[in-house]
Amino acid sequence: MPNESVFVGLISGTSLDGVDAVVVDLSSNQPRLIASHVEPYPTQFRTSLRALCQPGSNEIDRMGELDKQVAVTFATACRAVLADTGITPQQVTAIGSHGQTIRHRPDAENPFTLQIGDPNTIAELTGITTVADFRRRDMAAGGQGAPLVPVLHQALFQKPGIKRIVLNLGGIANITCLPDNNAKPVTGYDTGPANTLLDSWIENHRTVTLDHQGAWAKSGHINDSLLNELLSDPYFQQPPPKSTGREYFTLDWLLEKLTCHQLSAVDVQATLVELSAATIAQAILDEGYNKSEVLVCGGGAHNLYLLERLGNRLPSAEIQPTSAYGVDPDWIEAITFAWLAKRTLSGLNGNLASVTGAERNVILGGIYPV
Repeated sequence: MPNESVFVGLISGTSLDGVDAVVVDLSSNQPRLIASHVEPYPTQFRTSLRALCQPGSNEIDRMGELDKQVAVTFATACRAVLADTGITPQQVTAIGSHGQTIRHRPDAENPFTLQIGDPNTIAELTGITTVADFRRRDMAAGGQGAPLVPVLHQALFQKPGIKRIVLNLGGIANITCLPDNNAKPVTGYDTGPANTLLDSWIENHRTVTLDHQGAWAKSGHINDSLLNELLSDPYFQQPPPKSTGREYFTLDWLLEKLTCHQLSAVDVQATLVELSAATIAQAILDEGYNKSEVLVCGGGAHNLYLLERLGNRLPSAEIQPTSAYGVDPDWIEAITFAWLAKRTLSGLNGNLASVTGAERNVILGGIYPV
């Protein structure tokens, strides 16, 4: 029989580095992480996914095949994270699977968002009821379909009398603004790129997939002329609600901005860090949270240079990883989708309309039972 408190969360984010998998005990309002695992994407698989994130030929066939391959990888990640726990698939209530975003167009004439990783296949291979396709219902209700993590940020971190920002540094950076009064609405949005351009640039120039602790960027020099060129992009002036993805902030986007600049690769990396710090800081200032606590999660929480530059721009803020508040920063997004799966099965909303711009709070996702 399923243990009604045990759920699995699965996500692959905009960095396209692999699948984060968690087993979570959701018997209380504070999720308890039981186990975690990363199932990396093979290099050729990542290349194929990156190509699918941009318009190209034969998209339907390529998407169909990758939809199945992503699902198999997600199922593998689920089995791996359960392997050392002593918990059987029969004891898991459900999997919450975010899938892999390949296109996010909230500002299209007919807005849409698309995540692959067939939940039918995940349910069949794991023997566990799977909840998936969380974003499209919010979009159907007039929202951006993102970000969705603020609903968990609110449950975990909102505290009366204290203004807090939760800053998620994935491929894209997003903020959740938690007011000091529960009667005030929670707000938040995607501020722009965090890791996606940094990872792509260093991989192109140094054949590694990330800039460990931001050390390479720190050895370079910030170029103000390039920074101003990057900051001139209309996305940064667009008012919230708003969301974006790696299909917007691509290497081609960066290379177009670089045409009038002759810079070393390391100076570009330093300037990209400053772009992230500047756009995040401006968003926090615009929301009136410059003297708040800033709780950082996501892979970018390990980029010490990015945090240093952010602190330089927000000298009155207290910036710390979410681990200082009892939650591992690496696993919050995966925990979110386990938590959203429970809310879906319980008939509870998974979005915050005040964040996404939806007309109302709605129940998210589709249920694929076994």
